[in-house]
Amino acid sequence: MPLHPHHDGSATYVPEQEPALGQRVPVFVRVPAGADVRTVHVRTTADGEPRFVEAVVDRRAGGDVWWRADVEVRNPVSNYRFMLTGACGSRWLNAAGQFDHDVPDNGDFKLVSHAPPPAWTRDAVIYQIFPDRFARSAAAAARPAPDWAIPCDWDTPVIGRGPETPRQFYGGDLDGIAERLDHLDRLGVNTVYLTPIFPARSNHRYDAASFDTVDPLLGGDAALARLADAVRARGWRLLGDITSNHTGDAHEWFTAARADPHAPERGLYYFDEATGCDNSSSASLTPHCDLEPSYESWNGVRSLPKLNWGSAELRRRFATAPDSLLRRWLRPPYALDGWRVDVANMTGRRGADAYTHEVARLLREVVADTRADGLVLAEHGHDHTGDLDRDGWHGTMNYVGFTDPVWSWLRHGDDPVPNFLGTPGGVRRRDAGAVLATMDSYRSLISWRSYVHSWQLLGSHDSARIRTVVGDAARQEVAAGLLATMPGTPVIFAGDELGLTGTNGEGSRTPMPWHRPQSWDAGTFAAYRALIALRRTEPALRHGGLRRVYADADTLVFLREAPTGAVLVLARRSAGAPVRIAGLPAGENAYGGAPALRPDADGAVVLPADGPTFQVWRLG
Repeated sequence: MPLHPHHDGSATYVPEQEPALGQRVPVFVRVPAGADVRTVHVRTTADGEPRFVEAVVDRRAGGDVWWRADVEVRNPVSNYRFMLTGACGSRWLNAAGQFDHDVPDNGDFKLVSHAPPPAWTRDAVIYQIFPDRFARSAAAAARPAPDWAIPCDWDTPVIGRGPETPRQFYGGDLDGIAERLDHLDRLGVNTVYLTPIFPARSNHRYDAASFDTVDPLLGGDAALARLADAVRARGWRLLGDITSNHTGDAHEWFTAARADPHAPERGLYYFDEATGCDNSSSASLTPHCDLEPSYESWNGVRSLPKLNWGSAELRRRFATAPDSLLRRWLRPPYALDGWRVDVANMTGRRGADAYTHEVARLLREVVADTRADGLVLAEHGHDHTGDLDRDGWHGTMNYVGFTDPVWSWLRHGDDPVPNFLGTPGGVRRRDAGAVLATMDSYRSLISWRSYVHSWQLLGSHDSARIRTVVGDAARQEVAAGLLATMPGTPVIFAGDELGLTGTNGEGSRTPMPWHRPQSWDAGTFAAYRALIALRRTEPALRHGGLRRVYADADTLVFLREAPTGAVLVLARRSAGAPVRIAGLPAGENAYGGAPALRPDADGAVVLPADGPTFQVWRLG
């Protein structure tokens, strides 16, 4: 199978990864020798007007011709594409692919001059922890369960759906997490992400009752400081989870707003002041309300009243004040390294109100002002492309551009997978062509920078477990392999590395079976550990570009290439025919145990046909 002209936003093709506004940046396109390309032009749209620059041959290497042109970073986000002209005419090459017809600009490559995300995130491997279910310290036994809770033993089955679901209380705490960091060290991760830790009236704590203190059930502020110290002692990072779209109805802001229509907190939320009130001219001069005013809430869930980002007072309390909640937890002794922003896709959006981009910019400015290397990462469950590449969110949780397509390719059986973030009927089984089309559709609409700084995940506390989706250890290994070798920041939900199962988000919040090591899938843990180690030792897997080499219904083959070297990746969901690929050098196996690659007399390498399998070779 021949290779095609290629460009992506990685350092191999765009050496200047942090361009400044007004700078001229060299960009390269790689054209295999023998391809029908005689001239190359780069088209930009500076200030909204198309312009063409003719590229020149920069060098010839390894059977490829490298063309170069300089692009001016005229706007904060500057689009460009290539026009490849040969004997058979011209075609476009942009982030969406090659086309012999005109295509819209939204799929063009992008240079972004906004301040870059924190450098450490490119090397991060994140471990997500749901605190109530991870581990209990000895001190947890002395804490009485709150009035909202149903106390549970560590082996009590999780109720995945029903009125008891948010009330099941297992008593995990932050000191328990600190005591289990050796497990994370053995696995190889280097960043801990905690779902919410503030007081609330549920086990998930997304219904915060305060942002001013850590939940005493988790050990309080002192326990967070101890955990932060333990994480930093290992050279790792620690991320928090903040709800910018809503609070809980027990939050001190909301209780004050509810009690007094004239309270300053009233404007922090959306109240319908007319509900239950007779304000007509025939009524008393002093209007009287027999019914409590209604208020906007997240998806109609009354316990989660929505915040009104049109309020200057909310912006002050949440972000800009010297002692704001956003700043406080980024400072010592806690010194969180940033925030995952819950429901970022809905934050600031309500009817005609459209504050989302303002809020994203504000939160990023405040985080950067408080600690320059702080991360602001947005939760988004569907099309995130319109919210990135601004001066707000550094990236997103890439459910639609990674999780969903990987599930659909590797899922087992004919029954629909339940509850992929509310999708009716679950995820359909799809072949690799549709999977790649999905990935490319989302990837092409954002910059390479936003793509590689977004989180790639196989599941989370809001979805089914990957083991339940794919059905067995062999296919989970393929999924974990893609997680470790694709661009982006890999995120592992605690317990996936042990083969834990769960059919929906709530049902996946399974207590970690520390006391039952015989229930762990040792093979799955070993696979995750080896794949993480491979990613951390191979610069191409953390900083390299992505070049597709081959795909059939059951097979994906791609290259990760960096100036320091390249790796070839083979992922198969089932056995198939051997794959012959011309134009690749020899390579030694780095994962999976397959034989070394050696070009045959025709200059082609042959990839193994067994499956499910995941293999990686170091090339050159």
